[in-house]
Amino acid sequence: MQDLIRLVSEEGTGYFYTTTKNKKNTPEKMRKKKYDAVLRKHVWFKEDKIK
Repeated sequence: MQDLIRLVSEEGTGYFYTTTKNKKNTPEKMRKKKYDAVLRKHVWFKEDKIK
C-alpha cells in the first residue's frame, strides 16, 4: 500500500528527499516545508515521481 515518492525543492536547487506515502489516505500531491542543504534554509518541497 505504501508508495515510494520523491520530494523535490521548489527553489530549483535539485535537492530532494525520498519518503513513502499511502495513496489511499492522501491521494493528492504532497507538499512539505523541509530543510534545503544547498540554500541552508527551510523551503517548500513538492512531490515528484521517482525515475
